[in-house]
Amino acid sequence: MLDLVEKQTGFMGCAESYGEAGMVLVGAPMDLTVSFRPGTRFGPQQIRRVSYGLEEYSVYLDREMGDYPFYDAGDISLPFGSVQECLRRIGLVTAEILTDGKFPLVLGGEHLISLAVLREMARVYPHLAVIVFDAHTDLREEYLEQKHSHATVMRRVSEMLGSRNLYQFGVRSGTRKEFAFARDNTNLYLNGMLAPLQELIPQLGSRPIYVSLDIDVVDPAFAPGTGAAEPCGCTAAEILKAIHILDGANVVGFDLVEVSPPYDQSERTSLLAAKLVREAILTFARPKRLSTGD
Repeated sequence: MLDLVEKQTGFMGCAESYGEAGMVLVGAPMDLTVSFRPGTRFGPQQIRRVSYGLEEYSVYLDREMGDYPFYDAGDISLPFGSVQECLRRIGLVTAEILTDGKFPLVLGGEHLISLAVLREMARVYPHLAVIVFDAHTDLREEYLEQKHSHATVMRRVSEMLGSRNLYQFGVRSGTRKEFAFARDNTNLYLNGMLAPLQELIPQLGSRPIYVSLDIDVVDPAFAPGTGAAEPCGCTAAEILKAIHILDGANVVGFDLVEVSPPYDQSERTSLLAAKLVREAILTFARPKRLSTGD
């Protein structure tokens, strides 16, 4: 279903061949249920555009993007106004990427896109664990009388995966009912992020892990360009370190969501997102096979 995808600008360092890449980047510019400030539909293209201001080499990992082939398929064509059809199309594209044995890296768009991706991930990977970095619980039963919303996405994910398979980091906003639900049904880490994440990874062992990163987990001093900015978050350096902590874990999919360029006049949110995507590629993608000669 990659015929549902339109390509404009590719992320820096992307391979020309879909076949040779073990990872596929795709944009999901859905922006229909954002409840405060819209604009996330412009996120995927803006992240790609500013990526060319960065280097393809990571000094943190001593890895070069040319050694970790990934393919940028472009953005999924999504019909404005139909939440369910958007989710269906995102699911179809994700399913094709997984059927081809590739790692999906998805750029949002609003956080609800993660539900469509995770439906397909859960079909392929039994006992899937989901690690989410987010300022908000996103555990409402419904929001504005809608069960499918960026404010309910992790409630739907928790119900789909079963109790205690969702691990939440960076949360600092939600209703009393959401926090009560989290205590009974998810793994919510309220005291710090990096130390508990380091403790968790060995406990998960070889379990497949999906990582969802809402850019608003970062303090708006570092990332103001998002729809529901929440003060008192982590620093840019801390979220970068969080990705590096996952190096060596069995991460099988990744998304980065909620970048809203209209509120990012300095472009520092998009630049941070692009850097995080680079580090995710170099952390999770398989390196290029070296030729052994005759």
